[in-house]
Amino acid sequence: MNNFPQANKALGQHFLIDQRVIESITTNFKEEASSIVEVGPGPGVLTKHLGQIDLPIFLVEKDERFPELLKEFVKEEDIFLHDALKFDFEAKFKEKDWSNVWLVSNLPYNVSSPLLVNFLQYPTIKYMTLMFQREVADKAFPIDTREGKAMNSLLALSQNYFEVSLLCKVPKGAFQPPPKVESAVLSFVRRDNPVVPLSEFKSFEKFLRHLFQFKRKQIGKILKSYQSDSGKIDETLERIGRARTDRAESFKLEEIQQLYLGIKV
Repeated sequence: MNNFPQANKALGQHFLIDQRVIESITTNFKEEASSIVEVGPGPGVLTKHLGQIDLPIFLVEKDERFPELLKEFVKEEDIFLHDALKFDFEAKFKEKDWSNVWLVSNLPYNVSSPLLVNFLQYPTIKYMTLMFQREVADKAFPIDTREGKAMNSLLALSQNYFEVSLLCKVPKGAFQPPPKVESAVLSFVRRDNPVVPLSEFKSFEKFLRHLFQFKRKQIGKILKSYQSDSGKIDETLERIGRARTDRAESFKLEEIQQLYLGIKV
């Protein structure tokens, strides 16, 4: 039994204890990256190993109980007690003159989606190794390829900007205390030339949110309240071989990208 502090349920804390999973995460991009940032390190389960890699590193941790423990693995000035949702990562990367950043995190369930959306926007982050509870992971990557995967906003956004793959599945017993559901670790490698450029991230995200708010409605009805030019909608749908009666969740990534580029406002 590991001697961890009591997990803070409000922060969605579950401490990883499976050594196989720990090794998979902490070696994922150690050869490719030039620097490391860990978000939500907690008591330092991953930090212990990441801190031994010969790369500059800093940590962002919200729970004020942990910086004292983390000083065992990294310098005190490289530990930032801060809410990751409000932390300006890109400013810190520029201050440190970092490039080719590898971001590592066991993401808390209650803020994993908004954190991922934030991370996607930071161009200096080239690699990510992120653990999600299975339900959220499956929105960003179709883990079980035997099942038909309905398109969604997080999937389209993630895979436009990153190549995403499954690193490993993580059972409930890999944590202390064990969560109620299984988890999964995903690997992300930033695309050099995404179809929708990073400069249009906000616009693309807004389009996706609109598109998938009513993903089972006919696409023509959804797009009518987004783009007033009906002719542009028809022309774009025809070009990608789709009809106004199709549902958004049935679209492939390439079709979503071309639809956005064809009718963006």
